[in-house]
This record gives sequence, C-alpha cells and structure tokens, in this order.
Amino acid sequence: MDTSQYLELFIDETKEHLQSLNEHILELEKDPENDDTINEIFRAAHTLKGMSGTMGYTRMQRLTHDLENVFSEIRNGNMKANEKLVDILFRGLDALESYLDVISSTGSEGTEDNEDIINDLNEVIAEETGADGSAPEETKKVEVSPANEAKPAENSPAKNKYEQIPVSEYEIHAMENAKEDGQNVFGITVYLQESCILKAARAFLVFKTVEDKGELIKSIPDTEKIEDEEFELDFSWILATKESKETIRQLIMNVSEIAEVCIDDFKYTTVVQNTQPEKEEKKEEKPEVKEPAKKQPPQAAAKGKVASRSVRVDIDKLDVLMNLVSELIIAKNALVSVTSGDNGAEVGSGQIFHENIEYLERVTTNLHESVMKVRMVPIESVVNRFPRMIRDLNRKLNKKMELYMTGEDTELDRTVIDELGDPLMHLLRNSADHGLESNEERVRLGKPEVGSIFLDAYQDGNNVTIEVRDDGGGIDTEKVRRKALEKGTITLQQAEAMTDKDYIDLLFQPSFSTADKISDVSGRGVGLDVVKTKIESLGGSIEARTVKGQGSTFMIQLPLTLAIIQALMVEVGKEKYAIPLGNIDTIEDISQDDIKLVQSKEVIYLRGSVIPIIRMNEILEMEDYDKEADIESGVAVVVKKGDQRLGLVVDNLLGQQETVIKSMGHHITNAKLFSGATILGDGEVALILDTNTLI
Repeated sequence: MDTSQYLELFIDETKEHLQSLNEHILELEKDPENDDTINEIFRAAHTLKGMSGTMGYTRMQRLTHDLENVFSEIRNGNMKANEKLVDILFRGLDALESYLDVISSTGSEGTEDNEDIINDLNEVIAEETGADGSAPEETKKVEVSPANEAKPAENSPAKNKYEQIPVSEYEIHAMENAKEDGQNVFGITVYLQESCILKAARAFLVFKTVEDKGELIKSIPDTEKIEDEEFELDFSWILATKESKETIRQLIMNVSEIAEVCIDDFKYTTVVQNTQPEKEEKKEEKPEVKEPAKKQPPQAAAKGKVASRSVRVDIDKLDVLMNLVSELIIAKNALVSVTSGDNGAEVGSGQIFHENIEYLERVTTNLHESVMKVRMVPIESVVNRFPRMIRDLNRKLNKKMELYMTGEDTELDRTVIDELGDPLMHLLRNSADHGLESNEERVRLGKPEVGSIFLDAYQDGNNVTIEVRDDGGGIDTEKVRRKALEKGTITLQQAEAMTDKDYIDLLFQPSFSTADKISDVSGRGVGLDVVKTKIESLGGSIEARTVKGQGSTFMIQLPLTLAIIQALMVEVGKEKYAIPLGNIDTIEDISQDDIKLVQSKEVIYLRGSVIPIIRMNEILEMEDYDKEADIESGVAVVVKKGDQRLGLVVDNLLGQQETVIKSMGHHITNAKLFSGATILGDGEVALILDTNTLI
C-alpha cells in the first residue's frame, strides 16, 4: 500500500500535536505537579511516535520514543520537570519540527539523527532516576503488556468479534493451506479510541503495519466499507502469518488511537454454523455495540477539542468557489445595470424580471456570506506559537517577561491569516528587546520586575484590530529625532515642525533603527518597515502610540476578507473608481469657500477638526484637469487610517456596490494608488483606490 495519500493528513496532525506539546510543556514548567498536563503531554508524544513509525519515519520515531521515555518517567513520579529538562525538551520539539519541514518539502525525513538531543535526554533520565536511558522503555513494556494480555483473556463474544466472522469454503481452503505452510491463522478485533476522528485512516494504518507480516484472508466489514468509514469503533479480520500473537498485537498497538486489540487462534467448524449464528448474534449485539457510540458526541464536546468539530478544506478549492461567487456577483451587477439604464423601463417592466433580480441578489448575498464563513479561521492558529517564543526571548535577553493574549478566537480570512505570522512576530520581538527595560531598571523605576507584553485581537465593524502593547519605557522620541538627523532622514527645519507622532512614524521608514547595537533579536533596521509593507499589502494599516515611561502600543487594522468588498463608486473626470466602505469616515459637500490654505496645503474645517484634502483629478493626472480652476461645488469623501483623516475631492457619487476584487497584474506602473480592479455591470473596469497610500 502507498502511504503518500496520507502524507498531508500526517503533516497536519503532526503540526497539531507539536503545538499541543509546546503549549503543555510551557504549562508543565510553571506547574510541574499538574497530572492533567502530564497526561496530555504523554498522550501527544505517544500518538506522534505511533504516527511517525507507521509512516516509516524511523529517525522521527526514535526521537519521539526518547521524549516519550522522559514523559513516562515524569508521569510515574520518578523525576520532575525543571528548567534544564524543559530546555532539552524544547530542543527535541524544534528537531521534530525540522523533520516535519523536510517531510513537507521532500516527502522524506532527511538524514539528521539528532544524537546530541537523544544523548542529553538519556543523561537527564540517568541523573534523575539513577538508571540508564533504556529503563523507561522496559517500564513501559511492563505496564502496557499485562493490560493487553488481560483484555483478550476475558473471552467475551462482545470483545472477540473475530469469532463471528462467517467463512466460505474458499476461505477455509486458504486457511488450511496457510497452516500446512507453517503459518498461524489469527482472528483479530481492533477497537479504536472513542476520540478517534479519522477512523478509516487509522484502520488503513493498522493494515499497513501488518501487511508485510502475513496475508489478510477476510475482514468484517469488508475493506470498501472500512475505506468509506461505514463501521463503528471496531473491525475484525482473519490473518495468516508466521509471526507470534504478541508481535502482531504490539505492531497494531504502536498505531495511535488504538484502544484495544483482541487476538487469538481463529477456530471454525463448518460454513453453515459460522454464517447463520453470525446473523442472530449480530441482531442481539446491535444495541450493545451502538450504545457506546451514542455516548461519544457528549464526551467529545466536553473536552472542547476544536479538531473534532472542524473540517480541513484545501484552500485551492475555496479559491475556485470564491471565483464562482465572483462571477455570480458580476452577473447580478449586469442585470442591475440593464434595469437602471436608458432602456430599463422597457426591459424591466415585467414584474417577474424584477423578482428574478431580487432573488439573484438574495442568493449571491447568502452565498457570499457562507463562503466567507468557510474561509474564516481563528487567529489562534497564528498566535498560539508566540508564548514559546517569548519564553525563549526571556532566556536570550535575560529579561523576565510574560505574554498575555486575548481574542484568540477572533476570525480572519485564511489568506490574511497565512501572511500575519511574521509581522506579529516582529512586533513582539520589538516589544521584548526595545520596549521592556532590564530587570534592574524596572525595579529601580518601581515597576514589577516581570515585564508584560499584551496581544489583543477583536472585531471592529468590517475590520479586525490587533494590538501589540507592552508596559516598558515607551518610544524615546528625542532619541528618534537625533537618529533621524544623524542619518539625514529629516532636516533641522523639518524637525522643528514635527510632532511626537511624526517622529514615531519615522520608525516605519526603511532601514531606520534606534538600536545601539545589532542583535539577532531586533535592531537590524528591517523590522517595522517590513511589518508596514506586509500589513498594507493585505489592505490593512498600522500605527504606533506611546506614553513615555508607561509603554507602547502598535495597532494593526485588517479587513475581514480580501475577496469581495462593499465599495462606494465615485466619478473623477470621465472615469469611475471604487473606494472601500470600511475606509470611509464621512462624505461632505464642499465649495471653494470651504477650502483654506495651511502651510500651502489645502484643508477643510469640519466639525472642529482640520482635515487636509487632495483633488483626485490632480492625483490621477486627468487630461482635461485644470489645476488653476476653482471648485464651484464638489464632494469630499473623507477617508480614515487610524486617527488620521483625509478628504478626497471627487466629481460625483455613483452609489454603493458590492465589488469583486481582481488582481491587476504587473502592467500598471502607478499600482501603489490602487489595490485592485473590479468589473462593473456594463462590463467597464473600475480601479479600486488604496486610500492607505494617500494618507
């Protein structure tokens, strides 16, 4: 059998188990006596060992086996988790992640044996328990084996279901031939754990494990039903093999999520006696077999495991579905355009035609919302690796710090989530390195010795806001000013007119850093400008706030989705443009009298605020634009980016429309002004303005 079809499943599950180990080992370091945490760690390690062994990744299996030995000793109370041990465990997890990266790219685990980690693990066991590294394995065998021996000994028909397998004359003949050849003929019943999600995959791995040890004569249910998951939590089969019962049982138990294996010599009398009672016994047993299955959902719900309620969907399939929705919306816009055109009264006079348009609009809206929900994933998948990173920085920087996270269940579009990890990591490392003071300095200032870093996420209208903040010393704007003058980023004349916020914005300039020395944590001048570029490429914005001596806050705003947006259609000259509704603050009618000059820049005074304006005819370089002409009357669309606002002077408003964002490719030279294009109902193409680049 070919295991390549299960490679993607193996990679996904391994990522989940490694993340679970990271989180629980962090908890174990804080609370070494917590039995629930220790059991979760052991369970995840045991599952990983079984999965990697079944897939044939022997190096990965060996390393997880040694990690499991350590967890077994901790669980048995023979040793305690300390700082040194946790460091080695994390090195082991990093090595497993390296194996997984190689497997993801090549399909094989590579040639790295990680002997140093394995030796360190065995040394720690020897130090703590006074035994060599093989002791835990022997202990484990003593623990596991008797349990496995005892269960088949009960000899109950409910457990030994292989006794009920009906056999034909041909199958009897095959068993007799196997015995003449010196082989054993075993009846086997395998019980899966109630928490097992992918039953068919587990059954396949069981068969794959023993396939080269003998010949499968018959299975109940048959292999097709097992592949289709048409069975409860157990399956039985007859196996002809030269191996012993214990060897076969041990091979099967090495597969993860196996609860029990019943195995013994298969006995039969005649075909009729094996077939008829089987029907009767099955009728009697149905309530007994199905009863545990009915109890399963509440147990899964009680544990609160996300995996049991989630479905993995290939992102490419979702993209195809999204394109179909896009075309559907374009078709709807075309129909709306016909009814609102010059011949709209003639064509759309029929009531049925209007009803069809309303129906189409309802369908597209519902379909859009449904697809959006499918594409949305919790931000937790990005942020759950950060506590481990902060722990490592704690050691590297010799600073005591804690990370507090809220809003991990806030959902974002999958395409945004995939790109969000690196920017957030940059900001957290910045807070740890630049933001927080040293332990001694914090004590001197009367602050808690342990610094705090906060990562909060929450939905705000059609956007998601993510805040990264700390309780450190804040941004030293005077230091930024000196560095900017030294580098020639600003002139002395510009510096005199700049506010604190202007200085903070300088931190987002390329290659600008206030670090006194370069480190591998931060201070290379490639942090915040990269963050800003990435966030803006996702249609979002970032701004920083600071209070000297109290800390800094970096606020990221991102759209919920990148594929379909609500937009305001405007006209500039003879061209139509779309402005995303999420970026619009207000819309104002203005005249030439409303426009004032401040430092040679045009502004309007709006409800107590001075708002700069730009004329879109000039920015978009319209051919018939007369720069000297006064505005008799016009419309200012006031857009926002954080606390900043800007008025875009346009000629006309055309109304709100649901727009499909299409990529413009690399052929438009002034692409920074636009985030994409959309196709209107009449087939005309309208560009979507990226207001973040204008502010």
